[in-house]
Amino acid sequence: MPFSDRLRTLRKLHGITQRQLAAAIGVSEITVQNYESQRKKPAYDALVSLADYFDVSLDYLVGRSDDPTRR
Repeated sequence: MPFSDRLRTLRKLHGITQRQLAAAIGVSEITVQNYESQRKKPAYDALVSLADYFDVSLDYLVGRSDDPTRR
């Protein structure tokens, strides 16, 4: 699953809006929209923030693993 799909799925599973996620990780809402639409790829710091927020591994977040706990 590509990063954009994984991010959208995680966000919806947690029942939060793009605006709420953006505020939680310190980016703009348009940035989250761009991540989910594949118009922009997140920088390392944003990836770490997203993984921490959703409590998943970076490998899971970027689609390298289907195990969210793989650390």
